[in-house]
Amino acid sequence: MTGPATEAARDAGTERAAVRSFRSRLRRHRGLAAFGALVAVGLGLVIWGQLAPKGDVVPLSVNNAGPGGARAVAQILGDHGVRVHDVRDYDAAMAALESNSSATLLLYDRNGALDGQRIRDLAAASARVVVVTPRFETLRALDGGVRQAGVVPDGAPALDAACSLPDAQAAGQVSGGSAFVYDGGTTCFRPSGSTAGVLAAGANGRQVVLGSTAVLGNERLDELGNAALGLRLLGGSADLVWYLPSLEDMDLTGSPRTLDELAPDWARFVGPWLVVVALAAIAWRGRRHGPLVFEPLPVVVKAVETAEGRARLYHDYRAMGQARDNLRSGTLSRLATALRLGPGATAEAIIDAAARHLARPASTVSDLVNEHPRSEARLVAWARELHTLEKEVKRR
Repeated sequence: MTGPATEAARDAGTERAAVRSFRSRLRRHRGLAAFGALVAVGLGLVIWGQLAPKGDVVPLSVNNAGPGGARAVAQILGDHGVRVHDVRDYDAAMAALESNSSATLLLYDRNGALDGQRIRDLAAASARVVVVTPRFETLRALDGGVRQAGVVPDGAPALDAACSLPDAQAAGQVSGGSAFVYDGGTTCFRPSGSTAGVLAAGANGRQVVLGSTAVLGNERLDELGNAALGLRLLGGSADLVWYLPSLEDMDLTGSPRTLDELAPDWARFVGPWLVVVALAAIAWRGRRHGPLVFEPLPVVVKAVETAEGRARLYHDYRAMGQARDNLRSGTLSRLATALRLGPGATAEAIIDAAARHLARPASTVSDLVNEHPRSEARLVAWARELHTLEKEVKRR
């Protein structure tokens, strides 16, 4: 007869046996268990990498956390209440600007994808436009009186504001390396001795040209007054439309301009004149060939003519070393044939065999064969001595 105590003891024994069995199986298969754990961890990392939010590598993009991106300045603006609208095409930019009449537009068209009409429409729809390193066509479309004026010299890593604009005065100094300078309107951060600056504002203050991506980039945002200038330029309104045009924004509806339309007006007069000059130069300096001479082929050239031609080439180019090597190589080859040493004989073996054949010291023959003539006269005399050596070997 069993009681509750007996059943509890039996259950406890069964549980301990199960635990011991599990531990025993785990010890026997611990290698497989470790491998399974590693696979599970690796699979988890892969899934996390696929599901984690990704950025991009587009220069000055608010999603680019690299040195050339602008995620830092966008996040700081967002922390201060500025709504940053990251738009990726022209239609989205126009929609964002039309829904916020007081929005600021940041335009960085590094590939020149937008045409003049689209640039003017964007400027008209925004309360303020900040253009970063614009091209000539972009400045011409904006028509704000700002012009390209070169680059900052290498010796100017930091530039002072030196102007009356409040945003520039608050920044104090900004990075000047690899930046462009612009003239017209109010210019700030000017290199020494120049009237053009990295920052140029139009007469009405609605259009601002910034000639440096380093001021907004992640890499140098914490240097000098870069952050102060970037935040003040872009944080003036509650909404900021951040627009980086791509090649997809190019207008491909019209026909491409022809070469005649792309060429300047003066090319129409200079082009024909250059053709005339080229023809005159050809007639003046061109080589005049005589009549064609027909010669039956194949042409048989005597060996002595080939040897003389090569000798003249060596003489003209003072190639004494090459001539010496050819003479030595030919002498050794002919000596090996005369002494029946075979094609695999080394130079030392040929010299020793020739010395034994002539009953001379090997050093004497070696000094003669391995000599390096220093003048053309000595080269000719040395060649004669080698020829004499060959004749003596063949006579014996």
